[in-house]
Amino acid sequence: MSTDPNALSRRAIAMLKAIADGRAEIRCSCEPDLRVDGLSCCDQNTAHDLARAGLVRATRLVAPGQWAPAELTDAGHRALTGFPAAAA
Repeated sequence: MSTDPNALSRRAIAMLKAIADGRAEIRCSCEPDLRVDGLSCCDQNTAHDLARAGLVRATRLVAPGQWAPAELTDAGHRALTGFPAAAA
């Protein structure tokens, strides 16, 4: 997955915005899953891609398989630059 904002899908952008809003949790594993508002995301492949691209991470270290609040990395914040808050 490219970290270029123009290469992100609308779903990826929506996921990044939910994370930026503090509404997401990430399961710490080699293929991290994402929950938004307590519900599993419908596109875990995109969640995996966002983590592999270094756009998101857990806010704290937890045991493998455990959930932690998710946050954007600096690259994740840069990827959202230029997208209006209401766009999703």
